[in-house]
Amino acid sequence: MSKVYETVIGLEVHVELASKTKIFCGCSTAFGGAPNSHTCPVCTGMPGSLPVLNKQVVEYAIAVGLATNCSITQYCKFDRKNYFYPDNPQNYQISQLYLPICRNGGVEIETAAGKKTVGIHEIHMEEDAGKLVHDEWEDCSIVDYNRSGVPLIEIVSEPDMRSAEEVIAYLEKLRLIIQYLGASDCKLNEGSMRADVNLSVREMGAPEFGTRTEMKNLNSFKAIARAIEGERTRQIELIEEGKKVIQETRRWDDNKEYSYAMRSKEDAQDYRYFPEPDLVPIVINDEWIAEIKARQPELRTEKLERYKKEFGLPDYDAEIITGHKKFADLFEATTEICKKPKKVSNWIMGEIIRLLKENEMDPEDIKFSPVNLAKVIELADSGAINSTVAKEVFEEVFKHDIDPDKYVEEKGLKTVNDAGELQAVVEQVIKDNPQSVEDYRNGKEKAIGFLVGQTMKAMKGKANPGMVNKILKELL
Repeated sequence: MSKVYETVIGLEVHVELASKTKIFCGCSTAFGGAPNSHTCPVCTGMPGSLPVLNKQVVEYAIAVGLATNCSITQYCKFDRKNYFYPDNPQNYQISQLYLPICRNGGVEIETAAGKKTVGIHEIHMEEDAGKLVHDEWEDCSIVDYNRSGVPLIEIVSEPDMRSAEEVIAYLEKLRLIIQYLGASDCKLNEGSMRADVNLSVREMGAPEFGTRTEMKNLNSFKAIARAIEGERTRQIELIEEGKKVIQETRRWDDNKEYSYAMRSKEDAQDYRYFPEPDLVPIVINDEWIAEIKARQPELRTEKLERYKKEFGLPDYDAEIITGHKKFADLFEATTEICKKPKKVSNWIMGEIIRLLKENEMDPEDIKFSPVNLAKVIELADSGAINSTVAKEVFEEVFKHDIDPDKYVEEKGLKTVNDAGELQAVVEQVIKDNPQSVEDYRNGKEKAIGFLVGQTMKAMKGKANPGMVNKILKELL
């Protein structure tokens, strides 16, 4: 009988925090920027320069810790992790080993298999390294220190996950919590959220964990799922062949769907950690924690329940809208103006999601104001414009955030509700289409749809379809 294997997975998730300046200096953390333009003597590791801790970083770390049910380490400090790497300017990284800021938390995830809690071993603060750019033309590597010193938190989970599905559910949960807190935008494609996967396999029911490997270079949920599948298969094949799995760091190549060894896995002693001599310990008193707790926003789980209760949204709508902070903010602001929650929800789930897909945009890229979305909803709802025109007007709002009222006025798009004017057009349409009139009188109900269409065409889409229908039926 063939053996059944269980996959054991733990994650190290690095999140770039949303502070405007770096963790130990006043340089900008903005993404992009000309190489080495967001730098100073501190973040390029110049001799004699001294770090000064950014208070905002500590507050974000505490906020994430509280939202993930961690206990906050009220006396915590930084340590030096010593290693040489070309993009690491000081030859050490300021991190936290002995007293990380948050410990022993956990978040609840839900998958097809049901609910479970994934434990969080710790969350610690650290600085990011620079970035090597490999120039194949010149056959050299050049370094950009813009990212060096950008504040990170590293969220280290317990080895509680057993499948790619659970890993994605856990990452989605973390991403939403952190986005709702405003602690990071968590854009995987820009590297502001990165996950390293620690994975081992063991025979089902075995008490001991197998030998684990760590996989790096994962910048999308799809790549993470593929890497887990690929590494699980590789390890099982090795075991079945009677070979040993080596503890090492591997790099996942998503194009080739294959991972290859980077280096044998270092342990803490390889980094010769010692307390950071240039920074004093951080003392976090109860008042400070209480103050941050009081500022915590409503997170997704509470929002979901409130949207169903307060606005009467169906489960499906509430799930989609709260699934993105930008959608939730837009929904609340627009509903506040027009007081039509279900209509707002329909626009977000229909036209807005369609246009985002068509333009290959993320919800964060939405630039139009809730005021203008509310105006489109009001115009359509009052019958001032019909649904076809409403979609056309909204497309302009989506692209250029135009004022819908002015746009409708200038382009003459208001629905014609004048019975006299409509009747004249309908009479002409009847005159021009004797065959359809004949068909309708012979019991072909569909023929009236054609006549409505012809009338709308003649009115350049601005007629009230209900009135057109009514007039046609009366005349026929």
